[in-house]
Amino acid sequence: MLPPVNASGEFVGFEGLNACKPSLPFSPCVEIGWRLAKQYWGNGYVTEAAREALRFAFNTLDLGQVVAFTVHNNHRSRAVMERIGMSETGQSFQHPDLPESHPLSQHVLYKTSREDWLRING
Repeated sequence: MLPPVNASGEFVGFEGLNACKPSLPFSPCVEIGWRLAKQYWGNGYVTEAAREALRFAFNTLDLGQVVAFTVHNNHRSRAVMERIGMSETGQSFQHPDLPESHPLSQHVLYKTSREDWLRING
């Protein structure tokens, strides 16, 4: 979870690791995800927190791979995924929790392996 960033203790968002639902076409897996209040976008908070989550995933949990996914047009999240060393897999999928007709139903998958992450982050 991201910590509050101001003196009032206002909650600004969260970031973390989650076991993927079995209904996802690439399960079993562990995903990294985040949500951040819009007024805090563009400050690097998610990128910093996501890097620490990957460090924990690979150094402490000793995971072999972490995935992330989002809707195709979520360019901000996709940019974070790339900044933290994840690569687009070229695999699009219908999110199982949304009706096929829903405008946010099609997602794109990113991933990074422990080996790739260690090569970049030592």
